[in-house]
Amino acid sequence: MDSKKKKKGLDWPVFIISGGFLIAFIVISLINNEMVGDVVNTLFAYSSDLFGAYWQLLLLANFFIGLGLAISKYGKVKLGKQDKPKYSYFGWVSMILVTLLASGGVFWAAAEPMYHYVDTPPLFGGGQFNNTSAAFAQSFMHWGFTAWAILGTLAVIVMMYVHYNKGLPLKPRGLLYPIFGEKIYHNSLLGSSADIFSIIATVAGTLGPLGFLGLQISYGLNHLFDVPNTLTVSIIVVMVLVLIAAISAATGVDRGIYHLSNWNVKFTILLALIVLVVGPTTFIMDAFVGGTGFHLQNFFTMSMYRGDEGWLSFWTIFFWGWFIGYAPMLIVFISRISRGRTIRELILAVSIVAPIVNNFWFSIVGGTGVFFENENPGSISNALNEGGMPAAVMAITDQLPMGTLMGLGFLLVSIVFVATTTDTMSYTVAATITGNDHPKRWLRVIWALIFGSTTMVILTIGENSIASIQNSIVITAVPVSLLLLPPLWNAPRIAKKMALEQGLVWQREMKKKVDKKY
Repeated sequence: MDSKKKKKGLDWPVFIISGGFLIAFIVISLINNEMVGDVVNTLFAYSSDLFGAYWQLLLLANFFIGLGLAISKYGKVKLGKQDKPKYSYFGWVSMILVTLLASGGVFWAAAEPMYHYVDTPPLFGGGQFNNTSAAFAQSFMHWGFTAWAILGTLAVIVMMYVHYNKGLPLKPRGLLYPIFGEKIYHNSLLGSSADIFSIIATVAGTLGPLGFLGLQISYGLNHLFDVPNTLTVSIIVVMVLVLIAAISAATGVDRGIYHLSNWNVKFTILLALIVLVVGPTTFIMDAFVGGTGFHLQNFFTMSMYRGDEGWLSFWTIFFWGWFIGYAPMLIVFISRISRGRTIRELILAVSIVAPIVNNFWFSIVGGTGVFFENENPGSISNALNEGGMPAAVMAITDQLPMGTLMGLGFLLVSIVFVATTTDTMSYTVAATITGNDHPKRWLRVIWALIFGSTTMVILTIGENSIASIQNSIVITAVPVSLLLLPPLWNAPRIAKKMALEQGLVWQREMKKKVDKKY
């Protein structure tokens, strides 16, 4: 027990190496930004070519094994050595939803269905066929069931068992505990590497949306209120985002992230209902139902498509790399907030409920855009092609009643999405470095400030630097994806072990041999 307590102190090697990598990236970018971009793009291409098929199969296997566990007798197993959940179901799901959506919550919801509507995915023929169902089905696949499942189902079961049942530090390396035992925590090069790569991937995945949103909101403020669209404004936006995140981080998960997520989800629901009522209601419902049906009908074909390599790398593999890179830290976070939940509740919430809510939101935002584009060709697509994703959002809100208020509402939702994600990632990095699910307040705040100051520096280098660091998450997803492989077989074994301990299976099964490694 003493060694376990000792290992919950600040892990200086992981802190220094991961922080050093971040500083080196920024310094080299300042010296030669073009070279950094070329290196990232080259490694991105290699990662996509060599690991793309593996990632597709990994996400599928993770989803279906998790679903099998949920509907099995092991679904009743309670996690985290706690009888009752600490958070309400709505509050719990809200924290999960808001943390992942980040910039995808508004900008990708508006843009991706439009991209696929204007230029049909190659699996469905390619070209400008304007296939509405295919456009939404493709978006639903990228932000749907398998994408969410990799972020917090099987691996969370393993992590919660290792931390709460075995009393070991809350770190990504815990996913390797069932294979290597406690030695993964003791001066282990492999264990430290797992934590370091997880932190670097998290940094890349957080700085990208932070910088991206700074640029997007600057555009939105310029469009709505004629505020100058300058670097200074973008930096001020990032400062505000980080200030919100730092305050939230200082107040902790139970107050900061919990309340911020709750308020944002409630406000998002209100915004969605307004758009649903004043917008093209029937078209939105048709897009959701038709897109879902098309997605389910072509689920395996879309999930395992290996045709157009260029398209696949730009879309599906990029998203899979992004989500895999984020996964270890979200696994740490979901483990922290899911004590008292059953395996069934966890898997259904993350793999089914969250994706359906996500897809309906995409139908409301993206469906409104596709409707106006269908009514007046070029009204949304021209803005998207010329001004990017923020232009598409503003073009959509311009078509709605109270356009300025609607645009402001979408910007506010985006701000809180990304602020909450930054707050959550600050918490999880602090938890990883200390191995404690209640890391010190100062450490959480410092990481929020590091994210913000780093993003501001990257913004001064240029917009391409934001793209480079966001693409780098796909590169770091390569080692992280190997970390997510063992839970495919370890989670069911651990579920069985806990079911026996909790007396949820027949007595005769108690006589069966259980692997003493656990």
